[in-house]
Amino acid sequence: MQQENRKIQVTPDIHVSSVWAIPGDYRGADGSAVILAHGAGNDMDHPFMSHFHLAFAEAGLLSVKFNFPYKELGRKAPDRMPLLESTWRAVIRTVREDAARAPKALYLAGKSMGGRVASHVVAQGDPCRGLIFLGYPLHPAKQVAALRVEHWIKLSCPVLFVQGTRDALCDLDVLKSQLTRIPGPVTLHIVEAGDHSFKVPKTGGKSQQDIWKEVDLAIATWITKTSHGKS
Repeated sequence: MQQENRKIQVTPDIHVSSVWAIPGDYRGADGSAVILAHGAGNDMDHPFMSHFHLAFAEAGLLSVKFNFPYKELGRKAPDRMPLLESTWRAVIRTVREDAARAPKALYLAGKSMGGRVASHVVAQGDPCRGLIFLGYPLHPAKQVAALRVEHWIKLSCPVLFVQGTRDALCDLDVLKSQLTRIPGPVTLHIVEAGDHSFKVPKTGGKSQQDIWKEVDLAIATWITKTSHGKS
């Protein structure tokens, strides 16, 4: 596997960092790629992000992770939604237009906010083979009525939700009641006792690596099932 660090231009004045993990046998014209975006409180170098970034590549996909502008500048408060969306589009465009590595199929994945923003971009017309939510932030903590689902009616691609049963930002019963909003095929993988980052109590008998491997397998299985669609 080869890794490359690349800067991606978002606007004339804004560039963000990205890391490309490239499997040794990857062939762009016939291959698949996944772009992975971080959540609001971390950046692309967080251990959660690094694990899944490499797991995608080890499964044979070109794997690209990136920073949003606010993290690139060392800020804590996320950028406004239009800039977050523009950043996603810039990374998608860069991957699709890469002369040597442009994939046949492109998946968009994100931790929490990163996945939510990806879903907005897809709902607004950017096509992809599928969406992968690593902890979708369905609502703010303790505000179950404030749902972030208005745009779901425009998601026609396959969607995978990976959600923990202790996720304070996603009441599972409410999530299940809202999934029919999505016209595309939906898969829900539940992480028992997992929180918003899939952390489980130490008394549960499973390590963090065990949980991550469980999620890796669920994602790989889902990608195999969706690999014959259009993107």
